[in-house]
Amino acid sequence: MKQVEVKRRIQRAAQARRIQWRLVRQGGRHEVWQCGRTKVTIPRHREINEITAEGIFTTLE
Repeated sequence: MKQVEVKRRIQRAAQARRIQWRLVRQGGRHEVWQCGRTKVTIPRHREINEITAEGIFTTLE
């Protein structure tokens, strides 16, 4: 799954629930985003492994 698709999917879900979705910080190979009170690390690669993407979605649910 592309990184842009992962971010877009999370952003739409956050907007639907009226939760703030913001970038906290950027590292060399990853970004830390915050959705409400939950922080999640997203790899900065064009393609993100499907298992990793599902783990990110599960963390944010």
